[in-house]
Amino acid sequence: MRKPELVKAVAEIADLSERQADAVVSAVVEQITNALSRGESVNLVGFGSFSVKSRPARQGRNPKNGEAIQIPASNVPVFKAGKGLKDAISG
Repeated sequence: MRKPELVKAVAEIADLSERQADAVVSAVVEQITNALSRGESVNLVGFGSFSVKSRPARQGRNPKNGEAIQIPASNVPVFKAGKGLKDAISG
């Protein structure tokens, strides 16, 4: 499912116009992004949690020539599915 399909589904379920639903979906994504950029986690009970994990610098290999390269430290977003989501997917 892509964003336009999600917006259409939200509009139908919440009885909103597609323009209003797009604003809602965009606002939710923006707020999750803002919280993660501040280093906070976002917990949606029954769905899952978004957080930021620090990856340390490490040694890697260039796949083209096998030469050793240094991969810098970085922060990466992580999503952990909640029980409700896991149960819905499992059947």
